[in-house]
Amino acid sequence: LHLLYARFFHKLMRDEGVFGDTRNTHPHPNPPLEGEGANDALRAAKDFDEPFKNLITQGMVIAPTFYREASNGKKLWINPAEVEVVTDDKSRPVAATLKADGQPVIIGGTEKMSKSKNNGVDPQSIIDEFGADTARLFMMFAAPPEQSLEWSDSGMEGAFRFLKRLWKAVYDHTELGVVAAYHSGLLSAAAKALRRQLHQTIAKVDDDIGRRKTFNTAIAANMELLNALAKFSEQTDTGRAVTQETLEAIVLMLNPIVPHACQALWSSLRPASSILDQAYPQTDSAALVQDEITLMIQVNGKLRGDLTVAKDTDRATLEQLALAHEAVQRQLAGAAAKKIIVVPGRLINIVA
Repeated sequence: LHLLYARFFHKLMRDEGVFGDTRNTHPHPNPPLEGEGANDALRAAKDFDEPFKNLITQGMVIAPTFYREASNGKKLWINPAEVEVVTDDKSRPVAATLKADGQPVIIGGTEKMSKSKNNGVDPQSIIDEFGADTARLFMMFAAPPEQSLEWSDSGMEGAFRFLKRLWKAVYDHTELGVVAAYHSGLLSAAAKALRRQLHQTIAKVDDDIGRRKTFNTAIAANMELLNALAKFSEQTDTGRAVTQETLEAIVLMLNPIVPHACQALWSSLRPASSILDQAYPQTDSAALVQDEITLMIQVNGKLRGDLTVAKDTDRATLEQLALAHEAVQRQLAGAAAKKIIVVPGRLINIVA
C-alpha cells in the first residue's frame, strides 16, 4: 500500500510543478503539446512520470510445514521451531518429532510462510539470537530477489559465521595498528593478485547491485574476497596497506546490507571518520592488469598441464618451455614434436 501512496504523492507533486519545469495546469495530466519544444517537454514530463525506475517483484519466503491430524481429520499445524527434524545426507527431512512430547509429527510440504500453516518465523527471536544484520544478510544472500527464499536455520548460522570472520579479520588487522590504504609501491606477486581480485570484486559488486539487482552474487563475491584475504599473510608495510585497502572496500560494499556491523568495523579501520561520509569504492583499472598468464599445455589435443609465464613472453620461448615441461616429456618419450600450435593467451598444443 505504501507504494500506492508514493505514486499518488509523486504524481500530485509532478502536476503541481514541483519537479523542474514540468508544471502542468491542464486538467488532464498529459495534455497534447504543440509547437517548438513539444518533444522536449514530453520527454521531461515522462522522466518525472513515475517515482521508481524499476519494480522488482519479490519472491515469497517459504518454510517447511508440520502437522498432526485430529480425530475429526482436521490438520493441526505445528510451528517448525517446536519440531525436531532428522535429515538425510542431502539435508532433506526424513522424520520429525514434537520437542514437547517426542512423538512423531507429519512432514508437510515447503510452503509460503503463513499464519494458517503456522510456519512463520518470529523476526524478534532471530534478531535476539543473531542480530538484525545477520537476518538481512541471510535473506539477501539466500536467493535472488525475484525468486522464492527457503528459510533455513543453517543458512542463518552461515551468515552469522561470515560476519564473525569479517569482524575477526578487521580486529586482527587493527590490533597491529592502523595503516594508510595502498596508493603506490612495489608489490609482491601475492599482493598484486589480491589487489586484482579486490578490484575485480568492486566492479562486479557495482554491476550486481546497480544493474543486475542480484544482491546474492554481490555478497558471494565479498565472501570469496575475504577467503582470498585470509590466505594473504604479508605483514610488511606494503602488505598491510593492501590488507587495509581490501578490508575497507569489503566493509563499504557490505554497508548497505549490514549497516550496524559495518559502522562498527569502519570505526576500527578509520577511527577519525564515519562510514556515512564515505563514497563507494572505485575500481583501479591499473590493478586489473595481469603481468603473468597461465596457458594450458596439450599433447595431441589432450590436456597435460599448464604453464605460467610473463604476459609478453615471445612464441619461441613459449615453445621451448612447453617442450621442456615434465608432463610433455613423459608423453613424447623421446619423440620429436611434429608441430606446435600456440593460441595466444590460452594454450599450447604439441602435435607428436
